[in-house]
Amino acid sequence: MSANNIVNGDCKATCLPFAINGGFAETRDHQFMVNGKPLYFNGFNAYWLMYMASDPSTRVKVTNAFQEASKLGMNIVRTWAFSDGGSKPLQTSPGFYNENMFKGLDFVISEAKKCGLYLILSLVNNWDDFGGKKQYVQWGRDHGAQNLNSDDDFFSNVVVKGYYRNHIKSVLTRVNSITGVAYKDDSTIFAWELMNEPRCQSDLSGKILEEWVVEMAGVIKSIDPNHLLEIGLEGFYGESMPDKKQNNPGYEVGTDFISNNRVKNVDFATIHLYPDQWVPGASDQARDEFVKKWINAHIEDCNSILGKPLLIAEFGKSSYSAGFSVEARDEYFNNIFNMFFESARNGGSCSGTTFWQVMAEGMDWGDGYQVVLNQNPSTAAVIAQQTQRISSLKM
Repeated sequence: MSANNIVNGDCKATCLPFAINGGFAETRDHQFMVNGKPLYFNGFNAYWLMYMASDPSTRVKVTNAFQEASKLGMNIVRTWAFSDGGSKPLQTSPGFYNENMFKGLDFVISEAKKCGLYLILSLVNNWDDFGGKKQYVQWGRDHGAQNLNSDDDFFSNVVVKGYYRNHIKSVLTRVNSITGVAYKDDSTIFAWELMNEPRCQSDLSGKILEEWVVEMAGVIKSIDPNHLLEIGLEGFYGESMPDKKQNNPGYEVGTDFISNNRVKNVDFATIHLYPDQWVPGASDQARDEFVKKWINAHIEDCNSILGKPLLIAEFGKSSYSAGFSVEARDEYFNNIFNMFFESARNGGSCSGTTFWQVMAEGMDWGDGYQVVLNQNPSTAAVIAQQTQRISSLKM
């Protein structure tokens, strides 16, 4: 199938190569498998899906985004299964949920299945947006929990951890109001993510975070042994292999890519990539070199040390950055797609990408990284070409 045919095809036709046919994904060594066949990803982030789907007047934007992605042969979406406190919350207070928001998430899952899209669902935010660990800690204070002096106490306070454990159970055991299938039994969901970009800078060793990962990964697997699980890490190295910290962009965030991902119940590793934010003031050439070094280092670690698949889970180029152009973004995407493809073609650990981020037409609250697929034909063509190359890996 040519790139043009993928761009212009309909959802039904282009979803077939990635159809979700009831089998749960698994890992074998450092590769994803489904029904005994290798699985590779060409996907995107869209954090806003549940939010927009919760309102019947805007849920069509979810359908439109999924259909546009399917026309390009994309096959996975990473999104939020959290909104804690604040405006339009999913979780209004510990253990209490807004049913309209949950029905929005039901709709997202149902629509994803229709278009042959897997989902990675993230369960809480490190950042303040949509509540995050800060909201959990504040809930603890509001309910009289002691010794809550930092947002990082999210990872160690017994009361706050209890709130998060309960949220895990509430989401995983939710029965979809549209499909009648419990989330934990729905193979449309590819994986759970413990947290979006966890950081614990009060303990740069990464040990506090790792203890939390061990505990919460165990909770998820005790409820749902069928789905894959990842942490949500950006890829920063820590104390377990200090020589590797030279790959960091000059600082640490309280995580340890090697040690944290060695946790038994963690099935695959992730990295994020924002050279415009992480290495500010650097030349374009220096940033390009950082990108290559960052990706290659993590591919090699997953090949030879972790023995687990790697997903490049976030990357993008902001229109707010100096010198931005759509052509530059297309080249950036293509370079990262090439690195993934070369790894996969040679039997390596890198098994896919999900760029940040897709938005639907008419959404005017982007962050500079947004791509509206039907308004960006050159970017759509780059994505479609990647689909075509991925298909060759399955022969």
